[in-house]
Formats: sequence, C-alpha cells, structure tokens
Amino acid sequence: MAAAGTPVVFVHGLWLHADSWEPWAERFREAGYVPASPGWPGDVGTVEETRKQPQLVAGYGIAAVVDHYAKVISGLNTKPVVVGHSFGGLIAQRLLGDGRAAAAVGIDAAPIKGVLFLPPSALRVASVALRNPLNRKRAVSLSRDQFRYGFGNALSATESDELYERWTIPSPGKPLFEAAAANLSLN
Repeated sequence: MAAAGTPVVFVHGLWLHADSWEPWAERFREAGYVPASPGWPGDVGTVEETRKQPQLVAGYGIAAVVDHYAKVISGLNTKPVVVGHSFGGLIAQRLLGDGRAAAAVGIDAAPIKGVLFLPPSALRVASVALRNPLNRKRAVSLSRDQFRYGFGNALSATESDELYERWTIPSPGKPLFEAAAANLSLN
C-alpha cells in the first residue's frame, strides 16, 4: 500500500507531551504520510507551558480522551492509521474499535478491560497516582527517578534525565483509576 497522503495520528501516553512524537512524525512525513501528533485535552503547545498549568489536564478520563481524538480525526479527509504508546495505545485501540481509524498500532499499550495481570513495574509507576484517591481529579507528575524507572530504564541516567527534561508533563490521574477499576465495572 502506498503511503502517499495517508494520515497518521500519533497518541502519546501519560506523562509525555505530544512533542515526544516529533522524531516519528518526521520519519513518517519523509515516507509520504501526513502525520499529526495532537496532545491530550488540556495539553498546551509546549512542555514548559503544560508544566506551568497542570490544572488544565486534570480530571480527564479515558472516554474524554477518546472523544478528543475522535474530534481531531473527524477533521481529516480519510480515516487515519493511529499509533499510540502506553495509554495512547489503549486510546488507539478504542478509536479503531469505534470505527474511527483505518488501522491502529499500540506500542506497549495500557491493558484493556479483561486483562488481569499487570507487571509489577507498571503497577509501581501507576501507584504514583493511585496512592492518593484525591489524584483522581488532579494532574500528577513523575519525579526524575520515577520517570527513569518507568520510561528510561534501558538508557543511561544522563539520557533518561535529558528525555525527562525534554518531554515529561503532568497528566490526569483519572485514567489510572479507571483502568485500575475496569475489571470491577460492568461498563
């Protein structure tokens, strides 16, 4: 299948800004695709701006994020390929399941309802939000060490720290609470 003009929507996961997709978007652009990497609801234009206004991302749940991306996709001329990482992978699967995408790729996607086992490492990072019930309505940030454990563990400490500074942002705690309770809910 020819890439010419095919839209590709990149969906970031928790704690990363949409700018983190830029190297991928550039590579896809060079291959003839039309990439877009919009942020989650409440994300603003830059990492620095988003860090300064964490309240803007607070309180959004999975359905709101899916709806946000569905609106972005509705502005395209054709159904895109959606590529998502972590919670972005879960969002990509939901968009595909809702008929909004031509195809979807989940990179280390957050688990869908029905998956009962989670690796201890995933639980440890999620606990950043889950340890305080008030975080359901708040934006939650990772520390440098938490980012290294959850994201940069295969990198040198220096490279992990550079990526932390370049791309990490506060994220809503609500999706983590929703995922944690998914198997207890009928919906």
